[in-house]
Amino acid sequence: MNQQETFNSWIKDYRALLFKVVRAYTLNNDDANDLFQEMAIQAWKSIPNFRGEAAVSTWLYRIALNTAIRWSKKEKKHSYGKQDIDKSAHLLEYKPDHQDERLDWLYYQIAQMNEIDKSLALLLLDGYSYKEMAEMVGISESNVGVKIYRIKNHLVERSKTYENHGV
Repeated sequence: MNQQETFNSWIKDYRALLFKVVRAYTLNNDDANDLFQEMAIQAWKSIPNFRGEAAVSTWLYRIALNTAIRWSKKEKKHSYGKQDIDKSAHLLEYKPDHQDERLDWLYYQIAQMNEIDKSLALLLLDGYSYKEMAEMVGISESNVGVKIYRIKNHLVERSKTYENHGV
């Protein structure tokens, strides 16, 4: 498979994973589109370095999280030459599948967290083990456990003040 085919396949198969990270790091559609574009560019650039030692989902998760962290720290929009991935523009638009107020609430809460906690919350939602999370985020497995415990408690406390749809 060439780079274009690999990219199209990755974006098609893992766009929901990327959008999950985008949603946690942005609060409006313009920023979401910008961040997703940046993630797509980084994924495109990473294809030649992918050796298959990790699952594609893990590889893209790391790219997405690192890109989102970098992007949120800079808080400014990026523009790179995108002619090579313009052929895939239809795959690069942020379009939420459906609106669920509980998910909106959850992603809003996650967006308010610090960078490490955001990453851990997203990885937890996707079912990664503490060991995998520790490797991806670069902290110890026991620290992951402590942080997850605190994140859950924080969300439970915040949910007590939210009155809609059984959150």
